[in-house]
Amino acid sequence: MTELITRAEQKLEDTWDLTTIFKDDGAFEAAFKETECYMGREEEVKGHLGDSAETLYEALTLDSEIDEKLGKVYTYAHLKHDQDTSDAHYAGMEQRAASLAAQLSSAWSFMLPELMTIDEEKIKQFIQEKPELERYQFDLERIMKKKAHVLSDKEEKILAEAGEALSTPSNVFGMFNNADLTFNDVEDKDGNKHPLSQGTYSKYLESDDRVLRENAFNEVYRAYGQFNNTLSQTLGGKVKSAIFSSKVRHYDSPRQQALMNNDIPEAVYDNLIKTIHKYLPLLHRYTALRKEMLGLDEMKMFDMYTPLVKDEKFEVTYEEAKKWMLDSLKPMGEEYTSVIEEGLNNRWVDIYENKGKRSGAYSSGTYGTNPFILMNWTDSVNNLFTLTHEFGHSAHSYFSRNNQPSNLSGYSIFVAEVASTCNEALLAHHMYNNLTDEKKKLYLLNYQLEGFKGTVFRQTMFAEFEHLIHTLGQNNEPLTGERLNHEYSELNKKYYGDAVVTDDNIAKEWSRIPHFYYNYYVYQYATGYSAAMALSNQILTEGASAVERYIDAFLKAGSSDYPIEVLKKAGVDMTTSEPIEQACQVFEQRLDEFERLIKKMYRQ
Repeated sequence: MTELITRAEQKLEDTWDLTTIFKDDGAFEAAFKETECYMGREEEVKGHLGDSAETLYEALTLDSEIDEKLGKVYTYAHLKHDQDTSDAHYAGMEQRAASLAAQLSSAWSFMLPELMTIDEEKIKQFIQEKPELERYQFDLERIMKKKAHVLSDKEEKILAEAGEALSTPSNVFGMFNNADLTFNDVEDKDGNKHPLSQGTYSKYLESDDRVLRENAFNEVYRAYGQFNNTLSQTLGGKVKSAIFSSKVRHYDSPRQQALMNNDIPEAVYDNLIKTIHKYLPLLHRYTALRKEMLGLDEMKMFDMYTPLVKDEKFEVTYEEAKKWMLDSLKPMGEEYTSVIEEGLNNRWVDIYENKGKRSGAYSSGTYGTNPFILMNWTDSVNNLFTLTHEFGHSAHSYFSRNNQPSNLSGYSIFVAEVASTCNEALLAHHMYNNLTDEKKKLYLLNYQLEGFKGTVFRQTMFAEFEHLIHTLGQNNEPLTGERLNHEYSELNKKYYGDAVVTDDNIAKEWSRIPHFYYNYYVYQYATGYSAAMALSNQILTEGASAVERYIDAFLKAGSSDYPIEVLKKAGVDMTTSEPIEQACQVFEQRLDEFERLIKKMYRQ
């Protein structure tokens, strides 16, 4: 195995250019001190937001100014730290920046509750008096909409004090899952032992060795299963905490509270589940095909992740990846591809792994900087898709930040994965139409089918289970281990069909899913993926008009409108079933083509 190079040994052209934020560490230190000087300035406006239009504007402008300066300080520090986490100097820099951010956040925590005490008519009057406040009009509108759910100062203080206690179930599960739970080693078909951890589990499930897959699966659920009753109480405690919060804040349900926080109508959630139910026969068809291709008399859930297309060496160098990506994005037009080219030519990407570099991949940056992409490149088609995915995030951020003021330049988590997944869909379409090797085409189709299965079908099942347990909790039904196992088992059977065996082990899967503690989060994976598939399909079929809607109404919008409205203007109405239907129809087309190639290559 080749030893990793150090950070100092990286070629300059293969690293990101952080001098576009600050020319050097000295400039960072000067900016840090300048930002630090804002501590205490909140006292200039605290308690006076409703006094006049001028004071309100001063406070909001000051808050934006701090966010812009702090954003650059923190981004520089965290990127410097991530490029070599073993460097103590940059670790300390990142900690200092995070600490300053926490202090300023605490100092300005008065703003939201104080804004909510101002009469809505007075806010409108202030905006008329001072037109500069129009920049913040949408922010203020969103705040006023939540006013009915804000309590008195005394009640809010009690809830704040109770916050730590109410978060105990989530904290307990996190500590148990990440620190306390251990697994025994597992054997492969040759009797060799392998260490099992949260990290290696998914790797073993993807193995060709069925004995290793089964042993890893059984050991994981043996470990979780011995705490079945305890974990049901932990998850039940999280549900009770959510129910309590929704009641005291005058929401109809925990789901209404969670979705209203992101301005999402509950119809979106219901449409997702209802529509996916309609298309479950497609998933059943895919699982039946998987069973046949694996040659199994009985397929278990631990057989659901091993690749169907074996031994396919699909290597892609970074230079080849850039060409694949740029060619695949040509349907997006010059305005879009020029941003991607700018990123490739001006060192937005930190490409290769080095000692101490943070693992994985992400897109980062802040208002006033270009985006930055962290990669740990290996010559694989998976890394090509990751690079294209992260450039989707970066393009979204670039357009938002360059077309909106800083307070509206971010975007909701509900739409965060749309641009990245849309890029991936365009890449997959282009590659499939231009590959000549049919085994690679088969690999690509399998990659897409697996992505859809995991992101749309599986996450919708999670969303359905999450809503079910909260509904049971609201009806005062006990969430025992036995009840949770039963409900999860029934959903697993419904989603995956008769081709796969739902056993006592998979019935306990709920007990190891951290997202069930995230408060109605998982549905957004499925809706975001579906919206991206629908939008990419429009771009490929409609052409320029769809591209114009996508860039102008979606990528450039930031948070200048509600996320549902932003997507609607782009061409997808997530309050209807149509985008989910379109996405499922794309899955069906991929499945049809996969079956056609299988028949041609293996069944003749």
